[in-house]
Order: sequence, then C-alpha cells, then structure tokens
Amino acid sequence: MTSLLPNPDLVSTTPLVFKLYSFPPPRRLFTLRRSSFARNSSSLPLVAVSSLSATAAKPTRWREKQEFAENDSISLLNERIRRDLGKRETSRPAMDSEEADKYIQMVKEQQERGLQKLKGVRQGTETGSGGGFSYKVDPYSLLSGDYVVHKKVGIGRFVGIKFDVPKDSSEPLEYVFIEYADGMAKLPLKQASRLLYRYNLPNETKRPRTLSRLSDTSVWERRKTKGKVAIQKMVVDLMELYLHRLRQKRYPYPKNPIMADFAAQFPYNATPDQKQAFLDVDKDLTERETPMDRLICGDVGFGKTEVALRAIFCVVSAGKQAMVLAPTIVLAKQHYDVISERFSLYPQIKVGLLSRFQTKAEKEEYLEMIKNGDLNIIVGTHSLLGSRVVYSNLGLLVVDEEQRFGVKQKEKIASFKTSVDVLTLSATPIPRTLYLALTGFRDASLISTPPPERIPIKTHLSSFRKEKVIEAIKNELDRGGQVFYVLPRIKGLEEVMNFLEEAFPDIDIAMAHGKQYSKQLEETMERFAQGKIKILICTNIVESGLDIQNANTIIIQDVQQFGLAQLYQLRGRVGRADKEAHAYLFYPDKSLLSDQALERLSALEECRELGQGFQLAERDMGIRGFGTIFGEQQTGDVGNVGIDLFFEMLFESLSKVEELRIFSVPYNLVKIDIDINPRLPSEYVNYLENPMEIINEAEKAAEKDMWSLMQFTENLRRQYGKEPYSMEIILKKLYVRRMAADLGVNRIYASGKIVVMKTNMSKKVFNLIKDSMTCDVYRSSLIHEGDQIMNFCWSYQENSY
Repeated sequence: MTSLLPNPDLVSTTPLVFKLYSFPPPRRLFTLRRSSFARNSSSLPLVAVSSLSATAAKPTRWREKQEFAENDSISLLNERIRRDLGKRETSRPAMDSEEADKYIQMVKEQQERGLQKLKGVRQGTETGSGGGFSYKVDPYSLLSGDYVVHKKVGIGRFVGIKFDVPKDSSEPLEYVFIEYADGMAKLPLKQASRLLYRYNLPNETKRPRTLSRLSDTSVWERRKTKGKVAIQKMVVDLMELYLHRLRQKRYPYPKNPIMADFAAQFPYNATPDQKQAFLDVDKDLTERETPMDRLICGDVGFGKTEVALRAIFCVVSAGKQAMVLAPTIVLAKQHYDVISERFSLYPQIKVGLLSRFQTKAEKEEYLEMIKNGDLNIIVGTHSLLGSRVVYSNLGLLVVDEEQRFGVKQKEKIASFKTSVDVLTLSATPIPRTLYLALTGFRDASLISTPPPERIPIKTHLSSFRKEKVIEAIKNELDRGGQVFYVLPRIKGLEEVMNFLEEAFPDIDIAMAHGKQYSKQLEETMERFAQGKIKILICTNIVESGLDIQNANTIIIQDVQQFGLAQLYQLRGRVGRADKEAHAYLFYPDKSLLSDQALERLSALEECRELGQGFQLAERDMGIRGFGTIFGEQQTGDVGNVGIDLFFEMLFESLSKVEELRIFSVPYNLVKIDIDINPRLPSEYVNYLENPMEIINEAEKAAEKDMWSLMQFTENLRRQYGKEPYSMEIILKKLYVRRMAADLGVNRIYASGKIVVMKTNMSKKVFNLIKDSMTCDVYRSSLIHEGDQIMNFCWSYQENSY
C-alpha cells in the first residue's frame, strides 16, 4: 500500500485532495436517476461517483471529428489538473509508506526547530504542552479602539479593562469589555487571556470589514472554516516544497583540514550565535546529501559575512564555484574587497567582480573565465543571473539582502535552489522568507547576540527642523566623526547640498546616488571610506554594504517614504564601532502621515536594542503583509481571522500533519460495483479501428496517475475529436476509479438510493475535504461512518447553483 501525504490536488504521485474538491460545481445539474447520467456533472469526485451509478443514456449519433464544448466535465477537470500541476514535477517516483513516515517526521522536526530557534519565548505568547505556538494577546497591551479576535465569537473592538462585581460574589474582578456589532461583551480577564488575539491585516487597512455579532456566531464559524481551508492549502504547498527539496541529492562536501587555518584568520571572538551558525552551515554542507537552503538572519555588523566566507571556502576548496549576489554595486564592491583580502593567502583561488564599472572587453574576459572555470568566486549584482553568465561548476550561491531584488531576480534565485547550495544573508528578511523560516520549512540560523564592543544606536524621531539637523551634524563633527544624510529621492539632494555648504563652509561634502557615472560614484565612496569626505548626502544606495567605522551619525529625511526594513538597514550604517551612534529620523508633519507610516516609525522606535532585526521583520510582515508567497495573494485568507490567529492555526495544522495523511490504494484493487455498461456506436468503433486497444491504453494511463490519464484524454480528443456519450462514460469511470485509488477508496457500490464508498480515510481528512466544498448541497449529502462514506446526493430535479 502506498502511503501518501495530504495534498490538495489529487494528482501526481502524492494525491492532492484539496483543490480538486473545491472545483466549482456546474451551473446546472440535470436530472439524475438510476437510468441516466449527469451530462454536466461536477468534477467533485465524491459527487461524480453517484453519477456513475447510472446506466448510460442512449448516445447521440457520433460525427467524425465533431467539435466539443470546452466546458464539458472532462475538459473542465483536465483544465483544473493542468492548472494545479502545470508547474509541478510530474515524474517524481511514488512514495512508499516507510519513506512517507520518514519525511513526515523530518517535517515535524524541522518545524519544531523553526519555532524554537526563531521565536523562543516572547511577551504575549505561550508554548502549549504539545510544543505548539500561541499568538494570544496580553489584554493589558491593548489600547482602547484596537481590534481583537475572540476565538469563539469573532472580531470586536477592545474598549477597556474595568473592575466589576460578579453576580455570585462580593469580590470585584477585572473584566475585559469588547464591543461587537450588536452589543457589548464582558469577559473575565483570565478567560480573555486564553481566547483573545490581536486583529492585524496584511495590508494598510487595519479596519475589519465588519464586526461579528454576539447573537449569531455562524458567520464567524464560516470565516474560520475558510481560514482552515486556506491553511490546509498552504500546509500542502509547504510540505511539497520541503519534500521536493529533500529529494534533491548531491554528495556531501569533504571536511577540509585546512578549514581550521582559514577560520583562525577571523580577527574577532565569535559570539555563541555565530558559533552555532558556523556549525549549522558546516553540517548542511558536509553531512547532508540535500542542497542547503539556509537563511542567516542577523543585524548589520553581527558577523553574517564570516558565516558566508567559511561556506565559500568549503565549497571552493572542493573544486566548485561560488557566486556572491548583492543588490547594489556598492555592496558588491565591499564583498569583493573583503573576500579578496581573506583569500589572499590562497593564490590558487581566483576572485572576480562583475560590474558596470568594467569595460566591455573586461566583462567579456570575465565571462569567458567563469565559463571555463578559471574564476572560483564570482561577485556581482543581478547581472550574474543573466543568460550570458554560464558557470562551469557552480556549487554555492550566497544572496545578500534578498529583499532588495526584484521579482524576476527572486524567481531566478529560486531556480538555483534545486541544484546548488544557497545561503541567504539578511538583517530584515522579506515576508515570504520570514514566513518559511517561521514555519520551519526553511533552515534558518539567527545571530542575535551583538559583538561585545557594540553599543545600541540612539534613535531620535521628530518633525524636521534645520536647527536640529545642524546641531546633530555639529555634535558628530566635533568628535571627529562622519555623517550620512539620506533622502528618499535624487530630487532634493542639491537643495540639501546648498543648505549644508552654507551651514558648514569648511567641511568636505559630497553626493552619491545611482544615476552618477560609475567612476564618479566609486571615487566618492572611496573618499568617504578614507575619511576625506565628512558628510555624504545620498539616496538609499548606501542602505546595504558600507562599513564606515568612523561614521556614527545618520540623518534620514522624509522617513515616511521609506519601508520599515529600509529604515532599519539605513540605521545600521552607523554604530559599527565602540562609539555611541545616533540616528535622526525626520518627518515633515505627523498629521500628514498615514496610519501605516506611523506604525512603521513606532515599530522602529520599539526595536532600539541590538539584534532585533528579526522581530522588526516580523512587525513589517504584520504591517505590509506576506506578499506573494506561493504565487497567489493570501491577504483575503488572512483577513478572515487576522494574522495572529491565522498563524496559530497554521502551526497547529503543521503539528498535526501526520493525522491528515491519506493512504492510497493500488488502482487495480479499486472496484466500482455499479451497473454501467455503455455501448459504443458502430460508427465510432469503425472510426477508431481498434477500440479495445485504445481503451486498454486509457486503463494503463489511469493506472499510472491522474496526469497521465489527463494527457491520454486530451490526445484522444485531438486525434479523433469529441467522443460519443458512451465513450465519455467509460472515461469518466476511469477518472473516478483513479480518484478513488488516490483517496484511499477501494470499493464503490449502490445500496438502494445511496452510493457507498469503502475507504481507509480518517474522519478528520473527510471533514477537511467536506469543509472545502463550495456547494452546501454536496456537503450536506455526505456522511462518514466507520470505513464508509455515504452519498445521499442520488436523485435531483433540475437545480441552479
């Protein structure tokens, strides 16, 4: 017996149960009786089964190569299968029971590691006895007017906490008061702590569409069900993503004895978090047979680069190439300088920088060296992902600050993950990366311990005034330091330049932005790094990469136009030495700021301590959303219940993944004991020439998997046109039998007016499938008892849906 993971698509080697069940019902369902078959029956398998119980109606006269409607049930089903599996790998080998057990255990362990490493214990969360994770809110942290979610009642507006005397006592107790659409609820504080969640949405709008009603919780229950359905889809996507990664193989890298000498060059004492990250990456490369895909999350200056350098050394010393990808040429140049210096003791290892600073001839020479394997380490920006760059033996991709790349570049980066080891460095990971790390489906190491000499950056947030700017710059210059002055746009740099030249006539001031000539930009950065320029007026081109020990004041004007992760990165440009650093964040007028901008600034103020980039990224996910995680927006799904409850439900579903397994049965053991004996028209038989051979081929395709059956029916129609109704019945029977095998149904038979399916499916899986159905009639007609699923949806008069 093949053991399979719960998967919403019911096709391929791991049947995907979910999406097929939510296939939209037909507009019209014709009369269904034991003597006829539904012409336009839904592709919903549990409903389609009842349709097959009918004997075939008298077929219409078949015409050679007749046209067929694009919305007949087989075409609709094929379209759905192709849409859901078009980008999936369809040639994966079947997974047996032992292999499924092993992978499910690995998934659970991975998820637990994700929670333990990345979340720990934070204020307002609890860890349950089952190792789950809770996002429940502390009522004392709520402000009047905040929106909250009660797990059993729904969405309300927090009013406050007051003392009140209960009816059966004389002692006053604290109660939480919550306003709902039809009245006020009063909850004891202890109960509220167990059942309340903060309501956050993954977009700018914080206000829910409507408040829930105390008198009718059915609407809320439906919203929760929609959330559960969405979560199961996401769980399946996560499982498939992770299992696909586990199945990729490469030989482990050899442990190199000279790694100790390379590591000894690191001039600092590694922090405990750094040491753990070194160990994590070393195990990924030298002990695992699957390609590494690890996130190193740590604040600027906390030692992420050293982790990458050791990984590069491990791969390159084994004869492979390493690519270091940076979002800006400034950061790429810094990586090149650091790597070149670190590998200078190993002349056999060649390092190259591919950038727009080079001439065409230099670029062509580098491209040839990369192709021939003469360059071991290649550093550059997104140009390294271009089609002209052909690698000889690429083994490792290091991505710095992934959030700075565009969608196409991220897709290209993702394509590398099936064949090479990938190490991603980030202080504030993008929501999708953070999401995968939080759920444990992406390996992650968190470096949150600051180097001993680092001092937290002092953050000043206020409205813009020239006097404040001059005072801040003067204080830094008086102690011999340098200043970054950052604006969101190139327009406005000249105006600031004139203002500062007038205020500080004897100080060297320069501008830097992405539209400058390459050599000019390079020279400006070099002079600032050498301390010759005291004030650098720039755009966020300096967001990543510049490590200027003597620059310990940064002024950011119009902060409302920057993202939270950008502000955090910009603030990290200072405070990289043992001096106290200052970040001055200026906004024009608080009354002009949006709620989202105010929340970003509030989050930045709260995350003043060192090593809080990960927590800040989590806040950013709550403010601006998950983004596109698996190709479709999750905003609506999360909006049903709010981010916090959604995440808790997701973690709960992941922790119980083994309870949602489906055990398929071999196709040839599935019996359909319903009297269906359609006869093919003689014209069609003569046209096919050898109909029995074609039917046998269809049977073989169905025995293989759903994808093969889909391809067979499409090829049949391309070659012979639309089949007559009796042949359609034969094909539908194969589809139902294939679905039944994938769902663990081994027999389908009629008992009076009921269709019965013998199955090994658990009640939990059945309920999950039933909840995902879009039609109330279908849901109400199905019952699970013992090892049987009974379908009472047997005879219909004409209905519309």
